[in-house]
Amino acid sequence: MTEWLRRLETAWMRRNAPRPAMRVTNGEGLKPVCVITGASEGIGRELANEFAARGHCLLLVARNEAALDTAANELARDHHVTAHVLAADLTEPDYLEKIQGVVNREGLYVDILVNNAAFGLGGPFTEQEPKRIEDLCRLNVETLTMLTRRFLPEMVERARGGVLNVASLGGILPGPYQAAYYASKAYVISLTEALAHENAGRGVRICAAAPGPVGTRFHEKMGVAGAFYLKLLLPMSPARAARIIHSGFAGRRTIIVPGLLASLNAFWARIVPHAVLTPLIGWILKQRY
Repeated sequence: MTEWLRRLETAWMRRNAPRPAMRVTNGEGLKPVCVITGASEGIGRELANEFAARGHCLLLVARNEAALDTAANELARDHHVTAHVLAADLTEPDYLEKIQGVVNREGLYVDILVNNAAFGLGGPFTEQEPKRIEDLCRLNVETLTMLTRRFLPEMVERARGGVLNVASLGGILPGPYQAAYYASKAYVISLTEALAHENAGRGVRICAAAPGPVGTRFHEKMGVAGAFYLKLLLPMSPARAARIIHSGFAGRRTIIVPGLLASLNAFWARIVPHAVLTPLIGWILKQRY
């Protein structure tokens, strides 16, 4: 019965895909790999653990080479998988060539793409450095978009694979004092929902995760460690967030909101008028020293 249901599910997922004889076999003779950006710590590192626990070969991408090596060694030891690493700055123009270079050199094809790399900026928009805003838009929006554009068509041709974009609960509402970050995550959610519709029934999972606060160094790095929302909304552990996100991805949910409290907040954020909601969010997000 379980095998029959699995086949039925696969047939439904591929209902709009080309017939097997017409598919492009661009992965033939190669090994599938799960590429995870921002994989050296936080949610990215924990998602790597979730995929490795299910036997996926990994390509971990981040800037910190030492942290990547440590993560790769731990994953190989704990789950007996191959974990490749690439230390790269994804705001630099050659990131696509570097990732493709590792994929080609190791005899791989990208079966799953996890766009997790991102950073935020806290404080009034007018006080933030233009170069930092430019880098935020490049990493959170442009890099995610172009990585998806590079690897999604091949997934569609194979009628298998998936794209998991890590957005934020902040992507469903305006965020005064984190304006550019919230806007970048709104883009990620919008893009994901649109691509999921365009490619429905073509054998590819396309999902976005929208977690609330997670207990990582992310908030400290963006300079908002004293913001009231971190006290009001108790951060979830990255391991738990990753488990829920991976489960939602496996279950082919388009938008994954980890946790009951975050799900309730997402519900209210979609129905409360922004004229009411935006001042409240601004009060919650404002840094208090």
